[in-house]
Amino acid sequence: MTAATAPRWPVAIGQAAERAGVSARMVRHYESLGLLGGVARTDSGYRQYGEADVHTLRFIRRARDLGFSMEEIAQLLGLWQDKARASAQVKQIAQKHIASLSERIAAMQAMQRSLQTLVGCCHGDERPDCPILDDLSAE
Repeated sequence: MTAATAPRWPVAIGQAAERAGVSARMVRHYESLGLLGGVARTDSGYRQYGEADVHTLRFIRRARDLGFSMEEIAQLLGLWQDKARASAQVKQIAQKHIASLSERIAAMQAMQRSLQTLVGCCHGDERPDCPILDDLSAE
């Protein structure tokens, strides 16, 4: 990377968002949730993001990509920033998330099986009889 292409810090919200792979709206949202510590501002009130802020935004994006909730992300961020943390705490959060994902996957697989059964019962022809609609309208 040459001096001309090297990132210059601080950057405005649009550049920070682009570098982190999120939208400016999400940057504002994460800031409103307290996930980004005191972001610097210019005299005219524009946000100015440093390299550490962009790194934090990437951390948040990756955690969201893995399906962690905002509450879990806040906990993980706190642990990430605490160099004296115990990795057992991080592992516990991740294991709880895995269990939650497993439950959701099982529920979705059950939905898939139910829909497959209903589709298999539907003739899909010109007749008005439809077991899918019958099932959806059942009490």
